[in-house]
Amino acid sequence: MSPTFSEEQMAILDSPNFAHVATYFKDGSVQVNPVWVDRDGDQVRINSAEGRAKVRNLRNDPRVTIEVSNSENPYRYVEVRGKVVEFTHDGADAHIDALAKKYMGVDVYPMHTPEEQRVTIVIEPDKITGSS
Repeated sequence: MSPTFSEEQMAILDSPNFAHVATYFKDGSVQVNPVWVDRDGDQVRINSAEGRAKVRNLRNDPRVTIEVSNSENPYRYVEVRGKVVEFTHDGADAHIDALAKKYMGVDVYPMHTPEEQRVTIVIEPDKITGSS
């Protein structure tokens, strides 16, 4: 059975707190990027564009760690260790728009360009920890 989020952890994930996602390059070194994040039940979702390093890294090695700190008290955080279970283009533009609403208060993601293909990345937690 997959782990589930506590009420406090869901509050951190559901608020506009920035996440940091750690992925692995082919040589084993780690890349960490700030990202916007949301969840669908107990799965975590991020959004990126095809061709970016984090997408390539996750397609090569689906293991991922995401840390989300409470912006008002960074000692309250959620850490999710897991693996990517889905990459999808279906609904990815709508997903980045929803994240833009959450984080920027706008209806449409303003940095979208016609030549980029958005992808929603769905992560299944193996372990959930943190301090809340």
